[in-house]
Amino acid sequence: MAGDAGAELLVKARVTTVTKSDDGAVNGVTFRHSGRDYTCKAKTVIAADGIESQVARWAGIDSTHDLRDVDICAQYLVSNIDIIPDYCDFYVGREIAPRGYIWVFPKGKNIANVGVGIGGTISGKGGKLAIDYLNEFVKRKFPDGRILAQVVGCVPVGDSLPEIVGDGILLIGDAAHHSDPISGGGIANAMYSGQFAAEAAVEGIRIGDVSAKALSAYQTRWNDQIGKHFKHICRIRDGLFKFSDDMFDRCADVISKMPSEKVTMTQMFKTVLKHQPRLLLELRHLILAGWV
Repeated sequence: MAGDAGAELLVKARVTTVTKSDDGAVNGVTFRHSGRDYTCKAKTVIAADGIESQVARWAGIDSTHDLRDVDICAQYLVSNIDIIPDYCDFYVGREIAPRGYIWVFPKGKNIANVGVGIGGTISGKGGKLAIDYLNEFVKRKFPDGRILAQVVGCVPVGDSLPEIVGDGILLIGDAAHHSDPISGGGIANAMYSGQFAAEAAVEGIRIGDVSAKALSAYQTRWNDQIGKHFKHICRIRDGLFKFSDDMFDRCADVISKMPSEKVTMTQMFKTVLKHQPRLLLELRHLILAGWV
């Protein structure tokens, strides 16, 4: 869509630093492309370079994470597997994916992305890494599968960065810590933050002011519409970490008794009260965290 709209796209071009004006505002980037170094001036720079954004650091914005606020992930593209192509499958449990989950996202009739995310503070404990949990699952679930591709990396699962704009620069997506703190999903939030940032940048360029103060309209909009919920979601996440595998099984048993069109938080608690009222006592920390 960007290309169709007239944007000039450069692939395999690695940004090596940002450039700054005499007053310290970001006004472009240097990058390496096809073995040569180039400098590109810009009225604004939007950093979309993922977790612990290096572009943000060059601009003077701290983009680091606490290890507790990241998930370590590994994913295979696996073919020759027996799946239902219309459904995404999720697997949870301390033994198979501590503080995370395993996913199977179909890409066709007999092919899927199969991945795992585990807590950053858990990775390496007992000598097991995310890739080890993934290998165990694939060997057990898809013994005849053929691994075609592999990706690994981190996903931010904490609060949004407190600072996502600077003079001449805006951070979006994972670079701004915008992934959902519970699921780690980042596509929808990245699209929202990308839109908010682009509109703020366009307005700043239109009025001739791309200072942090002018671009803060993006940060305000993000916080008002999405970011303000992150601290609340983090509290719920911390409550979910206390669940045992047995608790997950019992909750799943309750939810399975509900018609799919009625699976809401409120209806879930009503169903729990009806079928397993003692579960409410064990879920009290989530109630206090404001789950419903």
